[in-house]
Amino acid sequence: MKTNLWKFSVVFFVVLAAAFAQNAFTPDQIKWGPPPPFVNPGAQLAVIEGNPMGSSGDYTVRLKMPDGYKLAPHWHPTRENVTVISGSFKVGMGDKFDAAKMNLFPAGSFAYLDPDMHHYAMAVGETIVQVHGMAPLQFNYVNPADDPSKK
Repeated sequence: MKTNLWKFSVVFFVVLAAAFAQNAFTPDQIKWGPPPPFVNPGAQLAVIEGNPMGSSGDYTVRLKMPDGYKLAPHWHPTRENVTVISGSFKVGMGDKFDAAKMNLFPAGSFAYLDPDMHHYAMAVGETIVQVHGMAPLQFNYVNPADDPSKK
């Protein structure tokens, strides 16, 4: 009985390792590109998994931002889950960008924002955040004039 359990365990972990290798990569394998038009130029985006612009399904993206990069007040119709991978990320809540009311989240921090929560953000140093949620990823700017895709 112990021999069969041991053989099952070995086979299970070999299959798991093979599956993981097909769905995983190291940081040097990430393909960065320009952000979508509804995000200000200057940042870079990498799709980690899924299709953030799809009609449904999970997605994970990373956004690499230079020091001082800002995201104007906006909200999302679905929950947004954010992990700070590197650098620091300042986040504030509300309809007006106010640096004095922002909280600082260093690398390793995690936050989630429920649907319709109005928020804004800024990179402190070069910063990479990972965002995951349910597609489609949508930005709804509090002030439509802040939407770069409309300029």
